[in-house]
Amino acid sequence: MTDCGCDQAKRDLEEYLRNEVCQANAADIREHLEHCASCREEALLARTLTDAVQRACKETAPEDLKLQVLAKLRAVQASHS
Repeated sequence: MTDCGCDQAKRDLEEYLRNEVCQANAADIREHLEHCASCREEALLARTLTDAVQRACKETAPEDLKLQVLAKLRAVQASHS
């Protein structure tokens, strides 16, 4: 393993966080993050944002809200026909 450097770590960070890089590259990025506070902070921010988006995507709107939105969309479509 070799430290991949900031440029590669930042370029491949999103793929690394989603486990989409090969094992060798993942090991290099992991090693770099262990020694580089700046990249480690960026990785923490990216992970935090990714987790927040994933949680938000799992939430669903209440059924009555869905019905209200659909009714308004239908009303707007009807008025433009």
